[in-house]
Amino acid sequence: MKIGSFVTQGEAFLAPMAGVTDFPFRVICKRYGASLLYTEMINAKALCYGDENTFSMLEVKPEEGDVAVQIFGHEPQYMAEAASILSDMNRFRIIDINMGCPAPKITKNNEGSALMKDPALAFKIIDSVKKASKLPVTVKFRKGWDDSCVNAVEFARNAQAAGADCITVHGRTREQYYSGKADWDIISEVKKSVSIPVIANGDIFSIGDAVNIIEKTGADAYMIGRGSQGNPFIFSQIRDFIEGSPVRDIPDTEKIDVMLEHYDLSIKYKGEDKTVREMRKHIGWYLKGMYGSARMRDDINHIVDADEVRQMLRDYQLSLTQND
Repeated sequence: MKIGSFVTQGEAFLAPMAGVTDFPFRVICKRYGASLLYTEMINAKALCYGDENTFSMLEVKPEEGDVAVQIFGHEPQYMAEAASILSDMNRFRIIDINMGCPAPKITKNNEGSALMKDPALAFKIIDSVKKASKLPVTVKFRKGWDDSCVNAVEFARNAQAAGADCITVHGRTREQYYSGKADWDIISEVKKSVSIPVIANGDIFSIGDAVNIIEKTGADAYMIGRGSQGNPFIFSQIRDFIEGSPVRDIPDTEKIDVMLEHYDLSIKYKGEDKTVREMRKHIGWYLKGMYGSARMRDDINHIVDADEVRQMLRDYQLSLTQND
């Protein structure tokens, strides 16, 4: 069932994550079943000023399918101009506005989740982006700023009134960051309060989580963030379960094959020096739970040569095969 022109009932989306959802990771998640991919968050003002690094983050490939671009900022005029630029690129399916990032370097500028404390500005931004965009406009936000400012329901209603075509709700306050448990009840309340599609986000790490969040919240779709780190396979496993197909356990050797492919894609996309540094966190996530992975992860974190990393991973993969 299509909801609007871009949200399909019950599907799983890859959440936007700074430093994580670049092209190499997105294309792997797509292969394993993510139905909609999001870029890392893009600084709207930097985009308007033609920043080279910002534009490099906007590269997409045909094999990614539908991609949403997420922008952040606190100045309506720059947010609108960025929306216009992105619309004219003909690369993206959706423009998403970040009003949920909890990072201090973002919130100190009255951006990300700090906009939940300034609703008037937030809704001016949404209105400005909507008027400038040729694409559907969505908004991602949180339960609220802190326990004294839980305003997701009112925020959702006003976001809809300002022109948002769809909203995503993460069931934590900014004060929580990613600690504690996500409040799925607040997502349910939001869903009941608006007529536009609602995407549920927060604490989806398993098949059961995906099934339960839809049942509990009534959301139209759900978005997986940290649950996909080192585990792009979660998308295909959830899909197979929902479709009634056998759910395949992913052997550690296959995970290492994907890890190596991810590594090579990153080198092609970003170069060796940047890849060696940035892939360390991904390798740590992929290796989690494997036999002897702590030592392996520590060794790789001290290596600066890409070929040496590849060889270590192949040797480790062989050792896992021999220990089976």
